[in-house]
Amino acid sequence: MAQIRIENVRKDFGAFTAVQSSSFTIEDGEFFMLLGPSGCGKTTTLRMMAGLELPTSGRIFIDGEEVGQKPASQRDIAFVFQMFALYPHMNVRGNISYPLKSQGMPSAQRKAKVHEVAEILGITDILDRPVGGLSGGDRQRVALGRAIVRDPKAFFMDEPLGALDAEFREHMAEELRALHDRMAATTVYVTHDQLEAMQMGDKIVVMNHGVVEQFGVPQDIYDWPATKFVAQFIGSPPMNFLDFDGKIEAGQDEVRLNDIAIRVPQSVDGAQGRLTLGVRPEHVKLDDAAPYRGRIMATEYLGTTQIVTLDTANGQIKARIASSDKIAVGQSAGLSFDARTITLFENAQGQALRSRANEGVLIHG
Repeated sequence: MAQIRIENVRKDFGAFTAVQSSSFTIEDGEFFMLLGPSGCGKTTTLRMMAGLELPTSGRIFIDGEEVGQKPASQRDIAFVFQMFALYPHMNVRGNISYPLKSQGMPSAQRKAKVHEVAEILGITDILDRPVGGLSGGDRQRVALGRAIVRDPKAFFMDEPLGALDAEFREHMAEELRALHDRMAATTVYVTHDQLEAMQMGDKIVVMNHGVVEQFGVPQDIYDWPATKFVAQFIGSPPMNFLDFDGKIEAGQDEVRLNDIAIRVPQSVDGAQGRLTLGVRPEHVKLDDAAPYRGRIMATEYLGTTQIVTLDTANGQIKARIASSDKIAVGQSAGLSFDARTITLFENAQGQALRSRANEGVLIHG
């Protein structure tokens, strides 16, 4: 397996820039997620790492070797596509063994290796079946088997679970993560599903419009988003935004919303103008004694919890509270926030103000 390093990689398609000067490092054995909406550049980034696209500029290293201008065949990687890309005229055994046959491995060794991989994936009973009649889950296992049978330096996966239904996707995500852990493989995985990224990834890169907005461990990205885009994209419901006009001095520990003081983390840098206070729904408390207030507009029952939507002088806000809490639409409610959970943003570029929100969290773009 191998470390993968991306240095200032850019990809232009004519006048369109798909990826803008991206830099990050994937450590040996990590399960690394490239996350973002459609068209953000994540698949293009993966294809450049794999050698299916050549970068316009920048450098790509796999296992310490620069490979940016080398074709895919010289990179010792395995690629798993969303739509499986199996050979329909071959059975399961033939599909899995084909890369070994192409390498000239003797038949007896191929047979043993295929059986070993089939046992890992739990598909020994279908080795002699044609792939055309298999379920989506079994076809994805065959595609994974064809990838891992070679023991490559890294696995690249482009939304491999995207064609599966929601319930089976979750099951396969657990299996895929367990397979990664058994193999101690370096895996790079593209997805637009933030829940999938948070569930499976050791590290996450969040991309938007070809720019790496933030990368780090899932907990840091969730708790301390580097930009408003990240705060909106990660989390369900996403982070609340309350806009206000004001000035924050360096070291100041409160802001005023609708002329009411709200405690916030101490900012390293001051800011002024149009600003935003961000707070996750689970960190919003309904507190009758709190001076900052909102009117309850709607509730959404989710079993153990409920999502309450409130209208405030600074915008709508959602609170995640216990389903047993009694509330009524139309009533006024006090709102309190734990200062340690608040992120402040400036509105011009949507960047988080420098505080715990981005200490130690890598930001690009």
